Amino acid sequence: MADYTSKRIDDMEGAFGGGLKKCRAEVGASSFGMQIVDLPPNYADYPEHDHAEESQEEVFAALRGSGHFDVEGERVEINPDVVVRIGAAAKRKVYAGPEGLRLIALGGTPGAAYEVKPFTELDAATA
Repeated sequence: MADYTSKRIDDMEGAFGGGLKKCRAEVGASSFGMQIVDLPPNYADYPEHDHAEESQEEVFAALRGSGHFDVEGERVEINPDVVVRIGAAAKRKVYAGPEGLRLIALGGTPGAAYEVKPFTELDAATA
């Protein structure tokens, strides 16, 4: 039997009020972090953060909609034609455009095995 998993994004378990879909856990991936982030139109309350402590870089691709990141004070546009990589130590915050934004976020630590974050597991308690 072929080794694969297929799951509709809208059927995936959500966290943080449904704005983060636990994509990695839902499809059974374990070699890198992968989440879907759904932001409503003009959303500006996504928390600014970095991943300096765990040295994890992130790559983002918009699946639909548009918006922008503020990366250390620089505006970086995101839409379905653009892929954005952000290094671990760079502070980042994402803003949704007028039609909202659905992102896929991929993460990992260069040169190291991926370590699953407990909040990304299915049935993990999150706000």
